[in-house]
Amino acid sequence: MTIAELSPEQQKDTNKAAAKNPLTAPAPDLWRDPNAKPFVVFDNVTKKFDDFTAVDNISLNIYRRELFCLLGGSGSGKSTLLRMLAGFEQPTSGRILIDGVDMAGIKPWNRPVNMMFQSYALFPHLSVEKNIAFGLKREGLADGDIKKRVANMLDMVQLGHLGKRKPHQLSGGQRQRVALARSLVKNPKLLLLDEPLGALDKKLREETQFELMNIQEETGVTFVVVTHDQEEAMTLATRIGVMNTGNIVQVGEPHDIYEYPNSAFVARFIGSVNLINGRIIEDEVDSVRVKSQDMDAPLYLNHGISCAPGQEVNVAIRPEKIMLSRELPEQTDNRCEGTIEDIAYMGSMSIFRIRLDSGKEIRVTQPNIARDMGARFTWNDRVHMYWDVDSAVVLTS
Repeated sequence: MTIAELSPEQQKDTNKAAAKNPLTAPAPDLWRDPNAKPFVVFDNVTKKFDDFTAVDNISLNIYRRELFCLLGGSGSGKSTLLRMLAGFEQPTSGRILIDGVDMAGIKPWNRPVNMMFQSYALFPHLSVEKNIAFGLKREGLADGDIKKRVANMLDMVQLGHLGKRKPHQLSGGQRQRVALARSLVKNPKLLLLDEPLGALDKKLREETQFELMNIQEETGVTFVVVTHDQEEAMTLATRIGVMNTGNIVQVGEPHDIYEYPNSAFVARFIGSVNLINGRIIEDEVDSVRVKSQDMDAPLYLNHGISCAPGQEVNVAIRPEKIMLSRELPEQTDNRCEGTIEDIAYMGSMSIFRIRLDSGKEIRVTQPNIARDMGARFTWNDRVHMYWDVDSAVVLTS
């Protein structure tokens, strides 16, 4: 929920709380402000291992109090980028700045950074309290201060009643929260999380995502999260940087990445998508029409693009934006016909795999709004598919 969605009374309370503790004020969208100063800067950063380029000339700005996700598959370079930020690897070329300070030559333990590893790396012989207090003891803080900060952190992660237990006496989600508390107790400016929820089962992972968001908002610490899980990134992030073969191919808010991918790779990587190949037959300032050999009718979109006449493009349409009908729709564009080959019932929705006469497969998802949907559509049915003019995106790469 944003500030604008709060009632006037709630906004007053929020503003009062922010005045007392600015760290817990709702984070402004600083990346939208052209005058905002970035908190983390990757300036033309390259990392090579012998002849292999793991990170290829990346420039990226991350702003204070963001929960930024680096999203990519194995070998995309996301973990290498995180390790350079932590100081475990040094760039082959380029600069990394944190809060305006160049990190060149600064050891990991001297950076205003803490890192939470996927394995959690808890000490099995120490209690929860002692695990969290470990870093504070090494810094020589007074016992009274350590006890107070550990207690506050245990309360924040809702483990105050489990402080005396050992890690093996905790569930996976509880161990994850202990690792998070240990990472935050030293008040880092920046927290790096490497696949933080990868060891949790699906249901627990979904629950923990919201806990992680709440803790980040409460502490005001800037989070940089590495993940290969698209749903996790979409849930957690203020912004996402999609990585592929050492490059950041698109940066944006989750909605923008999903609805307006800038390439076929991003469209495929984020969620499910139908890509329809065709050629531009009409290109206006505010609209474009594409002819595809797979479609019964032209594809019409209410946004213009910059391309050459007749250029080959892909039209990306998400499965949930396609409507099904037994009757021929009235519209003359954005429609096709095919045969249902497979149906998957997923509880909240059903997935239809539909084969066009050209042989191309189209995937359609429909929400199961009614408890008993009946046999509206079944295997081998001939169906018509159609969608709105603002539902698809033209991709030139």
